[in-house]
Amino acid sequence: MCIGIGFAWHAFSATANQPLSSWLPLMQDDLHDPNGPGVLLLQNPSEALRDMPHDVVGNQVNWVRALDKGYINPRINLYSNTKSKVLDKDILRRNTGEMNAVLFPHRQHTEWLDCTNCHEWLFKSKAGETKFSMFDILKGEFCGRCHGAVAFPLTQCNRCHSVPRGAITSPIKAD
Repeated sequence: MCIGIGFAWHAFSATANQPLSSWLPLMQDDLHDPNGPGVLLLQNPSEALRDMPHDVVGNQVNWVRALDKGYINPRINLYSNTKSKVLDKDILRRNTGEMNAVLFPHRQHTEWLDCTNCHEWLFKSKAGETKFSMFDILKGEFCGRCHGAVAFPLTQCNRCHSVPRGAITSPIKAD
């Protein structure tokens, strides 16, 4: 299961080093109880996230770039003695109708999540075994379990549909 934290934000004009949006203080975000004692212990998102790589969608942080550049080092599990496996293998999904093909990057996902978060209950490990459509994803199934909820939103089509049909030259069997 994907778990994440959302931040409320509002638009304002930006400087060269700031995103086009800023986050509301926790006491004003309508998510946290402004009278609760815990809100004073928490760091406001504008302070916590100001140095993160910026994005134009979601909570305005490019989390994959933050991971790649070493801004963050998430734990895949709660127990430090548990072995985790990062899989650096891309999967090409060609059966995408008129859209560009989808290149699924395992590395970026397995640096955050253990394989069992998705396999075997959501996606079968064997290529082509799991049948789903964009309609299923938009309903919150498969990729839509996280994307559109805690990962970048589904309105960013080109982030997944990133491989132009003319660029596919190898006979990869992924669909």
